[in-house]
Amino acid sequence: MRAVELQAFGQPLVAVYRDDPVPAAGEELVRVTACGVCHSDLHVADGLFGSPLPLIPGHEVTGVHAELGPVMVYAPWGCRQCWLCADGNEMMCPDGREAGLFEPGGYAEQMVVRHRDYLVPLGDLDPVRSAPLACGGLTAFRAARHTLDALRRRGGAARALVIGAGGLGQFGIQYLRLLADAEVWAADPSAAKQARAIELGATGAATADELEGRFDAVIDFVGAESTLASAVERVNRRGIVVAV
Repeated sequence: MRAVELQAFGQPLVAVYRDDPVPAAGEELVRVTACGVCHSDLHVADGLFGSPLPLIPGHEVTGVHAELGPVMVYAPWGCRQCWLCADGNEMMCPDGREAGLFEPGGYAEQMVVRHRDYLVPLGDLDPVRSAPLACGGLTAFRAARHTLDALRRRGGAARALVIGAGGLGQFGIQYLRLLADAEVWAADPSAAKQARAIELGATGAATADELEGRFDAVIDFVGAESTLASAVERVNRRGIVVAV
């Protein structure tokens, strides 16, 4: 099969031919349709995760399974034995392995998935446009879901703030608009991202210094010291701050 491989940190990826992967007992084979490029892939290439080399990167994967048809791959694979896995938080498993970071990922024509539970049927969703949903989409959805109790408590007066209107932040804005009856604001230094946030349904967008008032829920998609400090400064009493 054709694949793209990381052979040395800080160096360009290399196009290679590799033997078709053979799934072991309990594993599943997927023919890759599309794979998104996540900023974490750049961290992998820079060696920030200490990934084993050579490695086929890519963790935002959609493909075709022989029985399930078009599927999305959930990339964090837990040990399936610890209490975190049992609680549905396999992405936090201390013995977990993530496709594209520590296991061969989706920059290839085929990939092996550890268990069928990590395959989600796509239905009628476009497989190319859907590829980032398994990472950026789910990350932002989980963050937005954590805020719903605080927003519903405030009813029609609720205000939510998304810090960082990049890829994940744009998902976050849309989820908050769909799930909560709240004003949704975006904070970002980029005028272009502010404009995009408003296109996606944000009530308003500005730099962090230009914001007015407090918010019942703040989701920080940047996670820098300055943005975390801004989140704490802006959150209302009995509100919630979610750091992504």
